[in-house]
Amino acid sequence: MRNDLSGLPALLAVADQRSFTAAAARLQVTPSAISQAVRALEERLGVRLVQRTTRSVGLTEAGERLVSQLRPSLENVRDTLDSFADQRDVPAGTLRLEVPRIAYHRVIRPHLPAFLAAHPRIRVELRIDDGFSNIIESGCDAGIRIGEMLERDMIAVKISPEETSAVVGAPAYFAARGKPRHPRDLRDHDCITYRRIRRGDIYRWEFTVDGKEIEISVDGRVVLNDGEAMTSAALDGLGLANTLESTVREHIAEGRLQRVLARFCTPFPGLFLYYPSRAHLAPKLAAFITFLTARVRRGSRSTARPEPPSARTEHPSARPARRARSSSRGS
Repeated sequence: MRNDLSGLPALLAVADQRSFTAAAARLQVTPSAISQAVRALEERLGVRLVQRTTRSVGLTEAGERLVSQLRPSLENVRDTLDSFADQRDVPAGTLRLEVPRIAYHRVIRPHLPAFLAAHPRIRVELRIDDGFSNIIESGCDAGIRIGEMLERDMIAVKISPEETSAVVGAPAYFAARGKPRHPRDLRDHDCITYRRIRRGDIYRWEFTVDGKEIEISVDGRVVLNDGEAMTSAALDGLGLANTLESTVREHIAEGRLQRVLARFCTPFPGLFLYYPSRAHLAPKLAAFITFLTARVRRGSRSTARPEPPSARTEHPSARPARRARSSSRGS
């Protein structure tokens, strides 16, 4: 198709300018290139399109017919391309994002109204997926993940503080079963286990004991694949849940849940907005990144526990490798 169309811009320029030299100047090529392009087009079509004399250049009847029929279509193509050039710096179009449920409620939902108001030409399509699919395969512009789960070839922008896991249970559960004092004590407790959506396996709880990371296989009578459901099950006294401390902070503060084994739970990277490449970054995505990071940074300055500067800039690939966490954190 590309070869079939080559030569048509040259023919139109010659038809308008009635000169190979003037046509070449218009298209910013050499007269020889114009002549060769027109000649190649004539050879492909098997008809003469241009009459050449020493003093003038004109179209043949076939040339006039071809130009008259193709000019509207080619001008429409040119106008379309020009419109894209005009809009390349204007945030517009559909911004497709893939985010886990926790990121939607914590990061996207609070800022979405203001973002849409600031950018009326942008439409946002959200794919809420705790299974963390491939954003390229799903046709998304960007996604959000826990930092330690990012692929190293992705560009990442930090949008939340570090996270810490929390093992929690209802007061009634602890009254009946007691509290574990060490991760090994979990074998004597009902644990609400998490089945990872994409892998299908049961997440092994992670702790740091004497400076070393360990994994504990836990068991219980309730298996879920949703972080919010795990918290609800813990509130209902069905067992211990291992979730993000930030998601149960209010329940702990108000006494609905109690935390155990806190000294064995160490921080890990928080949420990152990620996307494939900086090259030709779409204005809609650039606008979203600028807007979101500014709002998140403004919010973090108002918290009682500000992030250290290094935590705001460090890419997760710079950290020691850790296994992917779960309970609304893993896949």
